[in-house]
Amino acid sequence: MKHVESRIERLLFASRWLLVPFYIGLVMALALLLVKFVKEFIHFVPLVFTGEGGDIIIGVLTLVDVVMVANLLIIIVFAGYENFVSRFDADQHEDWPGWMGHVGFAELKMKLIGSIVAISGIELLKAFMHVENLTNEQLAWKVGIHMTFVISGVLFAVMDRISAGKPVAHSEE
Repeated sequence: MKHVESRIERLLFASRWLLVPFYIGLVMALALLLVKFVKEFIHFVPLVFTGEGGDIIIGVLTLVDVVMVANLLIIIVFAGYENFVSRFDADQHEDWPGWMGHVGFAELKMKLIGSIVAISGIELLKAFMHVENLTNEQLAWKVGIHMTFVISGVLFAVMDRISAGKPVAHSEE
């Protein structure tokens, strides 16, 4: 029976490699985001010379938005691969990012929710730039969704603090 158990455990451990195609797919999505960034940048260049101030701000925010999503993908690919599949050999890379190899699952969650809140904030700011085109209901939904992300981020941070066993700061009486 121990022999069967050992084989099952080896199979389960090896199954982590099934995640690799997902990460490769995310790298391909990153390449598609580069195409989207170039497309947005080409659309943005004439706005700098002919557009209104609000249009320029929206154009910059759109570029920032695409970059934030790309950063999010990089965080997910690198940290996810290293946490769930295999470690990278950092010694072979002279320009290795300092955060790599040090992002655990809890930090990954916080980076993800932080990026999502930032992306949502950018989208909300873009909506506020054209608030006259939105109904009150549309605006309420956008603010409500953004606040849901913000509150979720705060709750994730509180849960991580509690699960880490760190005492919550109390005021002295």
